[in-house]
Amino acid sequence: MAIEIPTDLTPELVPLSWLLGTWTGAGRLGAGEDDSEHFTQTVTFASNGLPYLQYKAESWLTDEAGTVLRPLSVETGFWQLDRPLNESDGGPGLIPADIVPALRTADDVEALRNADGGFDIMVNIVHPGGISELYYGAIKGPQIQLSTDAVMRGAGAKAYTAATRIFGLVNGDLYWRWDVAAHGKSLAAHASAALRKAAS
Repeated sequence: MAIEIPTDLTPELVPLSWLLGTWTGAGRLGAGEDDSEHFTQTVTFASNGLPYLQYKAESWLTDEAGTVLRPLSVETGFWQLDRPLNESDGGPGLIPADIVPALRTADDVEALRNADGGFDIMVNIVHPGGISELYYGAIKGPQIQLSTDAVMRGAGAKAYTAATRIFGLVNGDLYWRWDVAAHGKSLAAHASAALRKAAS
């Protein structure tokens, strides 16, 4: 499947551009064994002109046939290249960014390549129930690996200490796996899914 890069995309989002759009599909909780529960999911990656992708994932518990039983969860966040911010970048808060982006050309972006030939990325994901994750990782072509650097929990949140996520584009479909350390246990399979890009 050819990856189309929008002509108005800020240069530093080009490495992430294959994620853009809405993806839908199904997955399994846990390790995906015979007794693992099923879910369906819709994931959207969007650009609003700033140097990050907006992310939203909505999931619903289903039966084996795919019939929706009830809502499962929602998460939202931001995906971006990991780089020091400068005076051209906006923030904190509502301090506006320069009209010209901090990274203006493909050469500016290429200078950020890591030793493995990919790009370091940073991802913030917020969950209901008072949990916020900060991931660091790398993107190399259509493959992403992420590990939490920090998990912030509210006073009443459930025990949750770390996570890893991997994403990959396989024959035009988005596959992902999420491992979680929670309830005093070490990292273990939490969920996985295969998503197909919705027609735009």
